[in-house]
Amino acid sequence: MDHFTVREPERGETPLVVEVPHAGTFVPPAYLATLRAPTYSIGRDADLFVDRLYDEAPLEGATLLVAHVSRYVVDLNRGEQDVDSETVEGVASSVRATRGLVWRLTGDGDPVHTRRLTQDELQARLEDVYRPYHTALNAALARKVERFGHAVLLAAHSMPSAGRGAGASSTAGRADVVPGSRGRTTADARYIDLVDDHARDAGFSVRHDDPYRGGFSTAHYGRPLDGVHAIQVELARRLYMDEVGLFPTPNFDAMRQWCRALVSKLGQSALT
Repeated sequence: MDHFTVREPERGETPLVVEVPHAGTFVPPAYLATLRAPTYSIGRDADLFVDRLYDEAPLEGATLLVAHVSRYVVDLNRGEQDVDSETVEGVASSVRATRGLVWRLTGDGDPVHTRRLTQDELQARLEDVYRPYHTALNAALARKVERFGHAVLLAAHSMPSAGRGAGASSTAGRADVVPGSRGRTTADARYIDLVDDHARDAGFSVRHDDPYRGGFSTAHYGRPLDGVHAIQVELARRLYMDEVGLFPTPNFDAMRQWCRALVSKLGQSALT
């Protein structure tokens, strides 16, 4: 299996790129030896079905980049330096990156790996999965800028509907839609407001940057002064799936239509 796929616009190209970095559950055989987390956790910590929610993006003129590899192999929405010595040998860092570039603990607080990774093992994951993905993402954005003069990145994610793991309250509900733009700094206000309006028009609750401000892709690529706008959109999983059984609910098709409409609106706004 390819580690990721890129689908170009099928009609009416717009400046929009949609990336889905966390929907994958595939663990290449080379990385199975150190994996301790159960299969259920792989699915539970993935943004399951987000690739399907946005799979019609190319029909609305967007470029669609989808990763197929589990974030337990390497998290594509983290920086290369987001590691610590408890997860990877030989790392000189005081930061405890429990769920950094390489996850040490699952979302439920269980160990992901049987041991610390070596530097060689980390580099293999970077060369095999991480760097090719970001090379493709950077190329897609650069091509949009070259053609249109600017680009818009929609980082498509989902989130547990309530906090999980040690210290989290099972009753702490989250908003339906969380736009992440790091204090409204990674995208022009019109794109952020468009996401807000689209969500509220559907009757969804919206809460900015809480609990997710936008990860590596949003911070790294979101440079409005350079013509690249980035916004992370987190959808509460209750909107489209059963979070225990890990299967889509009857509302899935409605959310798929909502996502396609969001892609259309963002793309059309970026053309004007």
